[in-house]
Amino acid sequence: MSKVMRQMPEQSGRASVAHGEAVRDLVSDETCGPLHEHPDTGSAKSMASTGGLLEAALTRQNLQVAWKRVKANKGAAGVDGLDIEQTAQVIRQRWSDIRQSLLAGWYRPSPVRRVMIPKPDGSQRELGIPTVLDRLIQQALLQVLQPLIDPTFSKHSHGFRPGRRAHDAVKAARGYVQSGKRVVVDVDLEKFFDRVNHDILIDRLRKRIDDAGVIRLIRAYLNAGIMDCGVVMERQKGTPQGGPLSPLLANVLLDEVDKVLEARGYSFARYADDCNVYVGSHKAGQRVMALLRKLYAGLKLQINEAKSAVASALGRKFLGYELWVAKGLEVKCAVAYRALDNFKARIRQLTRRSGGRGMEQVVEKLRPYLLGWKAYFGLAQTPKVWRELDEWLRHRLRAIQLKHWKRSKTIYRELKALGASQDVAKQVAGNCHRWWRNSAMLLNSVLTIAYFDRLGLPRLS
Repeated sequence: MSKVMRQMPEQSGRASVAHGEAVRDLVSDETCGPLHEHPDTGSAKSMASTGGLLEAALTRQNLQVAWKRVKANKGAAGVDGLDIEQTAQVIRQRWSDIRQSLLAGWYRPSPVRRVMIPKPDGSQRELGIPTVLDRLIQQALLQVLQPLIDPTFSKHSHGFRPGRRAHDAVKAARGYVQSGKRVVVDVDLEKFFDRVNHDILIDRLRKRIDDAGVIRLIRAYLNAGIMDCGVVMERQKGTPQGGPLSPLLANVLLDEVDKVLEARGYSFARYADDCNVYVGSHKAGQRVMALLRKLYAGLKLQINEAKSAVASALGRKFLGYELWVAKGLEVKCAVAYRALDNFKARIRQLTRRSGGRGMEQVVEKLRPYLLGWKAYFGLAQTPKVWRELDEWLRHRLRAIQLKHWKRSKTIYRELKALGASQDVAKQVAGNCHRWWRNSAMLLNSVLTIAYFDRLGLPRLS
């Protein structure tokens, strides 16, 4: 792709770069790292008032960084069926025409490809996968717009922003509760990304940037539609999750509510469409909830009443965490029960079809998920829970190992090879079909913690 970028005509404008092609998966969690600006960022910022943002986005330097980010994310093909390398070939042949159509306002994005992602509760989340070309253009736009717009957002907003992450929102929540604000106004927006009003969003965007070309192009992306089973459906509202620009646009829209809460002095933390406001009494919480209903209605957004409530902040789930009070009245973090259930369900899924594979392959498949889960829930202050999860996981892997060996003769032989005594090998082999019960007690002395350490299984505790 570097050859492709060298063929792109260089422009006099310079681009600013923020680290991150946006969203792949909200659970896995952070799409934006610390704000890293391109060495030529400064002149792009100065172009904001002169209508040069689109030109800045299309400079060779900015596109090179955008392409690296898109390529690193290894996303699926869009409706055109073209993968990363095939798109590189198209750009190599047609970039001059594509760039000209972008600058002239003729460019029409392809519809996004609809993909339904199962959620742990059995429901589905809709993703819209743009073509690789459109992801490149959106990423290039994001790198110019984010350094200009992000500093204007509320300090209480933590989702999909450079240098911020879910941990910051959880720490803020813990601090508010520790200060004595034990009632939370927990607001979840119903199908937020599907309900974003295009006219309201574009109006809020115009107040932040003065570039008709960028506004026109973003409007074209909002109106591109969704293709499902070969049929293109027009969209009059919504910004599909899956495109690099979607999180930034969501923050542009929701920042209006943040600023009202901020002006009134409320303690709150927002991550994407999850907003928690912390107050001192249930009565105050009801007033805040009424205010939020009014503010969101003004944006033509709807609160999910089933998931929203005015309740005790202790034990209430927020971004997979919940808060509890330890000795000395210190407020601490724990993994929410639903997140623990989801963890076990995912482990069962990853190890369900494990027949015929060695334990090394099983551990290799588990390793990325375990490391990611441990990193995300690193704020949890519940050592006993971590130990119990470790024990449960190793218990399950021992049962899987017995299933791999299957027959008593094989179990006996393999255990002896691992250094088991004759009595232990005999007893375990004699109960070869009672996988779960047989994978504890005696087997623990052979398939030890050190054994799994050698295989590369991460410890959670």
